[in-house]
Amino acid sequence: MAETTQIEWTDRTFNPWTGCTKISPGCDNCYAEAWSKRSGHVKWGNHARKRTTDAYWKAPLAWQRDAEAFELQSGRRQRVFCASLADVFDNQVDPAWRSDLFDLIRATPRLDWQLLTKRPQNIAKMLPPDWGAQGWPNVWLGFTAEDQLRFEQRKRFIEATPAAVWFVSYEPAIGPLRISNSDPAPNWLIIGGESGPGARPLHPEWVFNILEDCRERHI
Repeated sequence: MAETTQIEWTDRTFNPWTGCTKISPGCDNCYAEAWSKRSGHVKWGNHARKRTTDAYWKAPLAWQRDAEAFELQSGRRQRVFCASLADVFDNQVDPAWRSDLFDLIRATPRLDWQLLTKRPQNIAKMLPPDWGAQGWPNVWLGFTAEDQLRFEQRKRFIEATPAAVWFVSYEPAIGPLRISNSDPAPNWLIIGGESGPGARPLHPEWVFNILEDCRERHI
Protein backbone atom coordinates (compact mmCIF):
# COMPACT_ATOMS: atom_id res chain seq x y z
CA MET A 1 0.00 0.00 0.00
CA ALA A 2 2.98 2.29 -0.52
CA GLU A 3 2.10 5.97 -0.89
CA THR A 4 4.98 6.70 -3.25
CA THR A 5 5.25 4.47 -6.27
CA GLN A 6 7.42 3.34 -9.16
CA ILE A 7 4.41 3.37 -11.49
CA GLU A 8 5.58 5.71 -14.22
CA TRP A 9 2.25 7.37 -15.00
CA THR A 10 1.39 8.51 -11.48
CA ASP A 11 3.02 10.04 -8.41
CA ARG A 12 1.22 8.42 -5.49
CA THR A 13 -0.98 5.42 -4.81
CA PHE A 14 -3.87 5.42 -2.37
CA ASN A 15 -5.94 2.39 -1.42
CA PRO A 16 -9.11 3.23 0.52
CA TRP A 17 -9.65 -0.51 0.92
CA THR A 18 -8.04 -3.69 -0.38
CA GLY A 19 -9.38 -6.78 -2.09
CA CYS A 20 -10.93 -7.60 -5.45
CA THR A 21 -12.30 -10.44 -7.56
CA LYS A 22 -10.88 -11.60 -10.89
CA ILE A 23 -13.26 -10.87 -13.77
CA SER A 24 -11.25 -11.10 -17.01
CA PRO A 25 -8.09 -12.72 -18.46
CA GLY A 26 -6.03 -9.66 -17.61
CA CYS A 27 -6.54 -10.58 -13.94
CA ASP A 28 -4.95 -14.02 -14.24
CA ASN A 29 -1.53 -12.96 -12.91
CA CYS A 30 -2.78 -10.12 -10.72
CA TYR A 31 0.06 -8.50 -8.79
CA ALA A 32 -2.39 -7.28 -6.14
CA GLU A 33 -3.57 -10.82 -5.46
CA ALA A 34 0.06 -11.91 -5.08
CA TRP A 35 0.57 -9.02 -2.65
CA SER A 36 -2.47 -10.12 -0.64
CA LYS A 37 -1.08 -13.64 -0.28
CA ARG A 38 2.30 -12.35 0.87
CA SER A 39 0.90 -9.76 3.27
CA GLY A 40 -2.11 -11.64 4.59
CA HIS A 41 -3.91 -8.27 4.68
CA VAL A 42 -7.03 -9.46 2.89
CA LYS A 43 -8.34 -12.59 1.18
CA TRP A 44 -8.70 -12.23 -2.57
CA GLY A 45 -11.82 -13.10 -4.51
CA ASN A 46 -15.35 -13.39 -3.16
CA HIS A 47 -14.42 -12.27 0.35
CA ALA A 48 -15.09 -9.13 2.34
CA ARG A 49 -12.99 -6.12 1.36
CA LYS A 50 -10.85 -4.56 4.07
CA ARG A 51 -10.85 -0.84 4.68
CA THR A 52 -7.51 0.82 5.37
CA THR A 53 -6.83 2.73 8.56
CA ASP A 54 -8.04 6.20 9.51
CA ALA A 55 -4.42 7.35 9.78
CA TYR A 56 -3.71 6.15 6.25
CA TRP A 57 -6.75 8.07 4.96
CA LYS A 58 -5.17 11.31 6.18
CA ALA A 59 -2.24 11.03 3.75
CA PRO A 60 -3.99 12.71 0.77
CA LEU A 61 -4.79 15.70 2.99
CA ALA A 62 -1.05 16.11 3.56
CA TRP A 63 -0.42 15.83 -0.19
CA GLN A 64 -3.04 18.53 -0.70
CA ARG A 65 -1.21 20.83 1.71
CA ASP A 66 2.03 20.24 -0.21
CA ALA A 67 0.42 20.61 -3.64
CA GLU A 68 1.80 24.06 -4.39
CA ALA A 69 5.37 22.97 -3.68
CA PHE A 70 4.93 19.90 -5.88
CA GLU A 71 3.55 21.98 -8.75
CA LEU A 72 6.39 24.50 -8.51
CA GLN A 73 8.97 21.72 -8.59
CA SER A 74 7.42 19.52 -11.29
CA GLY A 75 5.45 22.01 -13.40
CA ARG A 76 2.23 20.00 -13.18
CA ARG A 77 -0.38 18.77 -10.74
CA GLN A 78 0.22 15.76 -8.52
CA ARG A 79 -1.45 12.50 -9.63
CA VAL A 80 -2.88 9.87 -7.30
CA PHE A 81 -3.68 6.38 -8.58
CA CYS A 82 -6.67 5.00 -6.67
CA ALA A 83 -6.83 2.05 -6.06
CA SER A 84 -3.86 -0.14 -6.99
CA LEU A 85 -4.95 -3.00 -4.69
CA ALA A 86 -8.70 -2.80 -5.26
CA ASP A 87 -11.35 -1.40 -7.60
CA VAL A 88 -13.25 1.78 -6.73
CA PHE A 89 -16.29 0.59 -8.68
CA ASP A 90 -16.41 -2.91 -7.19
CA ASN A 91 -19.96 -4.13 -6.42
CA GLN A 92 -18.74 -5.83 -3.25
CA VAL A 93 -17.55 -2.60 -1.63
CA ASP A 94 -19.66 -0.92 1.06
CA PRO A 95 -21.25 2.13 -0.65
CA ALA A 96 -20.52 4.18 2.47
CA TRP A 97 -16.79 3.61 1.93
CA ARG A 98 -17.07 4.87 -1.62
CA SER A 99 -18.97 7.92 -0.41
CA ASP A 100 -16.19 8.62 2.08
CA LEU A 101 -13.65 8.32 -0.73
CA PHE A 102 -15.44 10.89 -2.85
CA ASP A 103 -15.63 13.20 0.18
CA LEU A 104 -11.84 12.88 0.42
CA ILE A 105 -11.41 13.56 -3.29
CA ARG A 106 -13.68 16.61 -2.96
CA ALA A 107 -11.49 17.84 -0.08
CA THR A 108 -8.28 17.57 -2.17
CA PRO A 109 -8.98 19.64 -5.31
CA ARG A 110 -5.30 20.15 -6.12
CA LEU A 111 -4.69 16.42 -6.55
CA ASP A 112 -5.61 14.66 -9.80
CA TRP A 113 -7.21 11.35 -8.83
CA GLN A 114 -6.84 8.54 -11.37
CA LEU A 115 -9.64 6.01 -10.89
CA LEU A 116 -8.91 2.87 -12.93
CA THR A 117 -11.47 0.08 -13.11
CA LYS A 118 -12.26 -3.19 -14.84
CA ARG A 119 -15.94 -2.49 -14.13
CA PRO A 120 -16.80 0.65 -16.13
CA GLN A 121 -20.43 -0.50 -16.36
CA ASN A 122 -20.72 0.47 -12.69
CA ILE A 123 -19.23 3.95 -12.94
CA ALA A 124 -22.34 6.01 -13.73
CA LYS A 125 -24.43 4.55 -10.90
CA MET A 126 -21.62 4.84 -8.36
CA LEU A 127 -20.49 8.42 -9.02
CA PRO A 128 -21.48 11.13 -6.50
CA PRO A 129 -24.73 13.05 -7.17
CA ASP A 130 -22.87 16.29 -7.93
CA TRP A 131 -20.68 14.76 -10.66
CA GLY A 132 -22.32 17.11 -13.19
CA ALA A 133 -22.23 17.32 -16.97
CA GLN A 134 -18.44 17.71 -17.14
CA GLY A 135 -17.32 15.57 -14.23
CA TRP A 136 -15.10 16.75 -11.41
CA PRO A 137 -12.02 18.61 -12.68
CA ASN A 138 -9.64 16.64 -10.45
CA VAL A 139 -10.89 13.13 -11.32
CA TRP A 140 -9.67 11.05 -14.24
CA LEU A 141 -11.68 7.95 -15.17
CA GLY A 142 -10.05 4.94 -16.76
CA PHE A 143 -10.70 1.31 -17.59
CA THR A 144 -8.45 -1.62 -18.35
CA ALA A 145 -8.55 -3.17 -21.84
CA GLU A 146 -6.02 -5.94 -22.06
CA ASP A 147 -6.98 -6.91 -25.61
CA GLN A 148 -9.37 -5.99 -28.43
CA LEU A 149 -12.36 -7.83 -26.97
CA ARG A 150 -12.19 -6.00 -23.66
CA PHE A 151 -11.83 -2.65 -25.45
CA GLU A 152 -14.87 -3.38 -27.60
CA GLN A 153 -16.87 -4.31 -24.49
CA ARG A 154 -15.90 -1.18 -22.55
CA LYS A 155 -15.22 1.61 -25.05
CA ARG A 156 -18.78 2.99 -25.03
CA PHE A 157 -18.31 4.28 -21.51
CA ILE A 158 -15.85 6.92 -22.74
CA GLU A 159 -18.72 8.79 -24.35
CA ALA A 160 -21.39 7.68 -21.87
CA THR A 161 -19.81 9.26 -18.78
CA PRO A 162 -18.24 12.74 -18.68
CA ALA A 163 -14.76 13.09 -17.19
CA ALA A 164 -11.98 15.68 -17.17
CA VAL A 165 -9.68 12.96 -18.55
CA TRP A 166 -10.53 9.49 -19.84
CA PHE A 167 -7.73 6.95 -19.99
CA VAL A 168 -7.37 3.34 -21.08
CA SER A 169 -4.87 0.97 -19.52
CA TYR A 170 -3.69 -1.49 -22.16
CA GLU A 171 -1.89 -3.29 -19.38
CA PRO A 172 -1.22 -6.12 -19.12
CA ALA A 173 -1.34 -6.29 -22.91
CA ILE A 174 -2.12 -9.94 -23.65
CA GLY A 175 -3.43 -9.52 -27.20
CA PRO A 176 -3.49 -6.95 -30.01
CA LEU A 177 -5.54 -3.77 -29.60
CA ARG A 178 -6.41 -1.19 -32.26
CA ILE A 179 -8.39 2.04 -31.89
CA SER A 180 -10.12 2.97 -35.13
CA ASN A 181 -11.25 6.39 -36.31
CA SER A 182 -14.85 5.48 -35.48
CA ASP A 183 -14.06 4.51 -31.89
CA PRO A 184 -14.45 6.92 -28.97
CA ALA A 185 -10.93 8.13 -28.20
CA PRO A 186 -9.52 8.36 -24.67
CA ASN A 187 -7.20 11.22 -23.74
CA TRP A 188 -4.54 8.81 -22.50
CA LEU A 189 -3.43 5.27 -23.26
CA ILE A 190 -1.10 3.32 -20.98
CA ILE A 191 0.78 0.38 -22.51
CA GLY A 192 2.55 -2.33 -20.56
CA GLY A 193 3.21 -6.03 -20.43
CA GLU A 194 3.21 -8.54 -17.61
CA SER A 195 6.20 -9.30 -15.43
CA GLY A 196 7.05 -12.00 -12.95
CA PRO A 197 6.47 -15.77 -13.03
CA GLY A 198 4.16 -16.93 -15.81
CA ALA A 199 4.16 -13.57 -17.59
CA ARG A 200 2.51 -13.72 -21.00
CA PRO A 201 4.44 -12.23 -23.94
CA LEU A 202 3.95 -8.71 -25.24
CA HIS A 203 4.58 -8.70 -28.99
CA PRO A 204 6.33 -5.59 -30.34
CA GLU A 205 3.92 -5.22 -33.25
CA TRP A 206 1.06 -4.71 -30.81
CA VAL A 207 2.90 -1.70 -29.42
CA PHE A 208 3.87 -0.29 -32.82
CA ASN A 209 0.29 -0.58 -34.08
CA ILE A 210 -1.42 1.03 -31.09
CA LEU A 211 1.16 3.85 -31.04
CA GLU A 212 0.29 4.54 -34.69
CA ASP A 213 -3.39 4.72 -33.75
CA CYS A 214 -2.59 7.08 -30.89
CA ARG A 215 -0.65 9.41 -33.14
CA GLU A 216 -3.51 9.51 -35.66
CA ARG A 217 -6.12 10.16 -32.94
CA HIS A 218 -3.95 12.58 -30.90
CA ILE A 219 -4.14 10.31 -27.87
